[in-house]
Amino acid sequence: MVSPDRLLAFAAMSFLLIVVPGPSVLFVIGRALAQGRRAALTSVVGNTVGAYVLVLAVALGVGSVVERSVLVFTLLKLAGAAYLVYLGIKAWRGRGALRAAFAEDAAGAAAHGGLRTFWEGFAVGVTNPKTIVFFAAVLPQFVDRGAGHVTAQMLLLGLVFNVIALASDSVWGLVAATARGWFARSPRRLSAVGGVGGMTMIGLGVTVAVTGRKD
Repeated sequence: MVSPDRLLAFAAMSFLLIVVPGPSVLFVIGRALAQGRRAALTSVVGNTVGAYVLVLAVALGVGSVVERSVLVFTLLKLAGAAYLVYLGIKAWRGRGALRAAFAEDAAGAAAHGGLRTFWEGFAVGVTNPKTIVFFAAVLPQFVDRGAGHVTAQMLLLGLVFNVIALASDSVWGLVAATARGWFARSPRRLSAVGGVGGMTMIGLGVTVAVTGRKD
């Protein structure tokens, strides 16, 4: 299995990558500002599950195809970017209804959009270009192939990454959702923050779309 020193080194590198805001963090922040704490945390869970699917892909050898193929990488990147823009436009158009949504019963809100929010977070996680490149190009370097159980090692390293990401993204979401509570005291403020959340996701989608590769 993975040696303790390799595991710690990978955890440190993962932490450095995760704490720098990227598509996942900015998406969670935008969702927290637009829809609140529950939606933010649900998005974090969906995003984490989506990221672990990438780990499974790398462990099974699919990740190397994505990393080596400019065409496959670009198509996946553009699909994720387009989805972010779509979600941002939805948030922008629905900003005027945020006050009513804020006042909804928590159970009713969860029943209305919890599953959909999860899958939206999943879609962002599984198409995150930064995570794709990290898992495909960096994660395999920390595997000790001489020790055997290569697939199990990759799954363990991916789990470490996702646990760190889950904690970090949750903190970002909770902080953003707390700030949203202050805005909720005024309908105009809440509408404004909904617009900011939507524009954040739109801007993020555009940024992801124009992000290139070294090759």
